[in-house]
Amino acid sequence: MVWEGRVRGGENYSEEFKDEVVKAVLNERSTIGQAAKDFGVSRQSVRNWVTKEKRRRSGPRSMQGEGTPTRDLSLKSSRRRTATALCQERRSS
Repeated sequence: MVWEGRVRGGENYSEEFKDEVVKAVLNERSTIGQAAKDFGVSRQSVRNWVTKEKRRRSGPRSMQGEGTPTRDLSLKSSRRRTATALCQERRSS
């Protein structure tokens, strides 16, 4: 089955078409490979659309979580201040 909602011309597809393909995969009616075959598009296109939708559904991510660059920099700054304080104490003793 090839869905007629696609718009050819430099491999551009309508949002409605992409939504149908993604729904087929996310609702577990189809694998990425099978959806690509059924809708007449590349596996990579389907994979990209599904990934984009999964990211959209997961919402914005906090940049202040553990292991983020901001947290790592704070730890490094804290360690640096502690090391500096220890060096200053040793010099004054």
